[in-house]
Amino acid sequence: MNSSVQNSNPQKLSHPEVLRIIFGVVLAMFLAALDQTIVVTAMPTIGRSLGSPEYLPWVVTAYLLSSTSVTPLYGKVSDIVGRRKTLLFAIVVFVAGSVACALSPNLILLIVARAVQGLGGGGLISLSQTIIADIVSPKERSRYQVYISGVYMVGSVSGPLLGGYFAEHWHWSLIFWLNVPLGFAALAMTNSLLKKLPRHERPHRLDFLGAGLMASAAVALMLALNWGGIHYQWGSVQVLGLIVLSVLLWTAFVWRLNTAAEPFIPFEILKNPVVAMGSITALLIISSYVGITAYLPIYMELVFGLSASQSGLCLLPFMSGTVVGAIIAGRYMARSAHYKRPAYAGLIFAILGLGLITAFKVHISLIAMEILIGGISIGLGTIFPITTVAIQNSVSPHQMGTATGVMGFFRALGGALIVALFGAVLFSQLPDLAALENLSGEKLAAIVASGEIHTSFRPLFALAVFVMAVALAAFHQMPEKALRSKVHVAEAISVE
Repeated sequence: MNSSVQNSNPQKLSHPEVLRIIFGVVLAMFLAALDQTIVVTAMPTIGRSLGSPEYLPWVVTAYLLSSTSVTPLYGKVSDIVGRRKTLLFAIVVFVAGSVACALSPNLILLIVARAVQGLGGGGLISLSQTIIADIVSPKERSRYQVYISGVYMVGSVSGPLLGGYFAEHWHWSLIFWLNVPLGFAALAMTNSLLKKLPRHERPHRLDFLGAGLMASAAVALMLALNWGGIHYQWGSVQVLGLIVLSVLLWTAFVWRLNTAAEPFIPFEILKNPVVAMGSITALLIISSYVGITAYLPIYMELVFGLSASQSGLCLLPFMSGTVVGAIIAGRYMARSAHYKRPAYAGLIFAILGLGLITAFKVHISLIAMEILIGGISIGLGTIFPITTVAIQNSVSPHQMGTATGVMGFFRALGGALIVALFGAVLFSQLPDLAALENLSGEKLAAIVASGEIHTSFRPLFALAVFVMAVALAAFHQMPEKALRSKVHVAEAISVE
């Protein structure tokens, strides 16, 4: 489309139409957020039903690899052909992949279908964030980022519960059939109204070689992270070979960025200090959050003697606190020019709170632990709306999809790297879990009372504190640019 074909009077969206679009894209985001958690609790049932249990981890890995690798591609494509077509394509691919998953007669075909599903899911979250940015000014946008945090929380909480319930009481395929009505609802709510979106795309050539190198490098690295310490030793030929391959591919990708006439990711985006420092901050914070979420239930079960369901309930303050933090930051951001202040306070509190847990040689009480992890979560939650809105505010409208996709890509890739590091640190310190389970109640209680279990977790907590401190330093380096109070429409292209 020629960027010179413009309309000085682009169609204006009413407030109800803006809300309908936002709820529609949030529903699309919910599809992706739910799918990241709903499968996990159903995997044992899927293995018994379809056989080949040795391939079960690939049900999760296939989705993770494909969705992460295509996230920046969706952002770039949306800057070229428009948000509406790109989002509708992502939803259709995701729903089609879900149907293929539900109908899979064996585990191999289910893994292939999960990869297809990920090809659609990789665009749902970043595109939804970009569309919100197209219709709401940066000054007001932070308030709507609360919905994004809420989607993650609801998906994280409801996913394992629904997956387990469907697998136990109905049939595991329902976890995929559920995506069909949700996907059609998202299409119905957004299709017609997305035609009224302001259009900022410009004629571009998609750098297929650059995109392929970036995706291949990401896949190789994520395979190494998924296999290392689980399927193969970290020093094995397989894992080291994948890491070397990833380094070579990343090197080729950087070469391509320097030589291509129109690189996949423009250097002006990568050199933008808001994009660079904001993405690093978000990467480190989301990885700390996910890493703590992954291993805190083990701590709760071993230290406080809780069951799996009880430890899940005790995790609710940590999982829901981010929404509270996002609300606080979003409201402050809409009113103040110095919008970084809530995140400064939140991050410092999170570092001090987790540092306090780390400092104790013996674990604190369960009530005190719940209060602290809730406060830590609130502190971390303040970062998410501020970094996202600041990054989108710092780039031109025709680059917003690319910048948002790059942020989502590096958050996912970096998060996987740091979470794997968290696991390696923890399990190098933790006593053998199987041996602990075979101990009598009295012996296990004696080990817990001595502080040995808590001591095993202290390096993990200390590492998380260090990662948050680095995030605070990166956040401090992120410039605090004034937020635009209006949506860019000067370059909008009307949609017929």
